[in-house]
Amino acid sequence: MEAFALAEYMSKSVERLIKEALGSAFGNPSQAAFFMRFAGRCKKASRIRMKHERHGRHIPPFLIASVTSVCNLYCKGCYARANNSRKESNSGLLPAERWKSVFREAEKLGISFILLAGGEPLLRKDVIEAAAEHKNICFPIFTNGTMIDGDFLRLLEKHRNLIPVISIEGTREQTDERRGKGVYQTIIKSMETLNDHRVFFGASVTLTTKNIASVTDDEFINGLIKSGCRLLFYVEYVPVTEATGDLAPSNRERRILEERLVSLRSRFNKLLFFSFPGDEKSTGGCLAAGRGFLHINSNGSAEPCPFSPFSDTDIKTNGLLEALESPLFSRLAASGMLSEEHTGGCVLFDKQREVSAFLNPGASD
Repeated sequence: MEAFALAEYMSKSVERLIKEALGSAFGNPSQAAFFMRFAGRCKKASRIRMKHERHGRHIPPFLIASVTSVCNLYCKGCYARANNSRKESNSGLLPAERWKSVFREAEKLGISFILLAGGEPLLRKDVIEAAAEHKNICFPIFTNGTMIDGDFLRLLEKHRNLIPVISIEGTREQTDERRGKGVYQTIIKSMETLNDHRVFFGASVTLTTKNIASVTDDEFINGLIKSGCRLLFYVEYVPVTEATGDLAPSNRERRILEERLVSLRSRFNKLLFFSFPGDEKSTGGCLAAGRGFLHINSNGSAEPCPFSPFSDTDIKTNGLLEALESPLFSRLAASGMLSEEHTGGCVLFDKQREVSAFLNPGASD
């Protein structure tokens, strides 16, 4: 019963998301037209997912695709570099042709949103171009914002289902301290260029104990809106070592963010706010492992979440449906871990030992 209720909740959430995105695209006719068409496509996708639900198969509306493990920046405290998932070249990664197949499979299953991540996803122009052709899916592209050149601008102008989301740490000092000297100015210039070309875009903030005050104050929000930004994602920092544990938000910071979001969402209607994993609290548990989304890493392994890099199934030889029904995902669902009361923070990251044990359940017998 819970699964069916969840499917209905997720479908209604997607409808609400598109309605709010349409509102935030006011003044941008090309993007507003896309969202109007996309709203109809989302309803069709919802019907596909609900049909699967009636046959006992839960399909999430979201997929996170890390299309590369290569990045042109060396940000301090990078989780992906710390867990050795970063590489120096794109060789050996899942080829563009296979990603094309994944996008086709996702569309047939009723998945409406595929978040393109990395590494730096703009280093995989072949995959971005493949994504552009799937108009029934919206592709937010989580980028560091340093590689938006003329070619990408033309691609983004032509294909409104591609939505760049630029990483920023807060002030100039905070951004350059973590991402490198001069990066802040580069990404501000990228935002100005996107706005000049009327490309719909968002921003992503890695939330820490050091920047929570500055990235939730009115000055920062007004600055983003003035730049043309229409989406803002707050993503909690995940500590890469014990030495960086003091940067990870505690329950105190989560409460502060929760309170600030209530205020920000009520006062700034030109910006659409998201909080991860904070917003999961309203869904009755963790959304990973296919409950609301799944993660495919750059090598093709199906993982519960980018911050829970465990896998027993890949999409090199398996389909997306097989990945969703993997033994690991099934054991996580059956354990009740995903639907436990959500008190904030990343549930699966906090339970890495338990998740790892599901890969080889007989080992502990």
